[in-house]
Amino acid sequence: MTEFKDLVQKRRSHRKYTDEEIDADDLKLIIRAALMSPTSKNQRAWQFVVVDDKQDLEKLADAKNLGSQFLKDAPVAIVVLGDPMQNDCWVEDGSIAAASMQYQAEELGLGSCWIQMRGRGLDDGTTADTVIRGVLDIPDNLNCLCIIALGHWTDERREQSEDKLKWENVHLNKF
Repeated sequence: MTEFKDLVQKRRSHRKYTDEEIDADDLKLIIRAALMSPTSKNQRAWQFVVVDDKQDLEKLADAKNLGSQFLKDAPVAIVVLGDPMQNDCWVEDGSIAAASMQYQAEELGLGSCWIQMRGRGLDDGTTADTVIRGVLDIPDNLNCLCIIALGHWTDERREQSEDKLKWENVHLNKF
């Protein structure tokens, strides 16, 4: 097992994937990481939609103007949803779950990339939520925070450099 300090340094966003499918057991571990993630008041109010249908992935990639086209080539995506009326911390809870999935994917040797959807959309004013709801039949009470693309990566990424850490942004007791 990889030590967490090494996993954090190694994890990078990957946007290029092979056609190889993700092993069902690996996908289950990734979802498990999300389901075990901490939530406000232990509500566990998030919802996740696992998408492996190529046509749906292509439609989801077109849910916003920029930064999501690579989703068309991912073998799997996980849509992270929350209900703002049920949970005022849905963004935070969904973010923790999404990050947990990304670290689990990295530990399994898989690539991942967060695709921001909340607050995004198309030039014609259509929100990403509207597009995603239409593609996946998501109820109106749920909003999409992000989509996590997953796959066997093809793009080499260097580990994060200790030299580039911004320790000057950390303050003790007072700013």
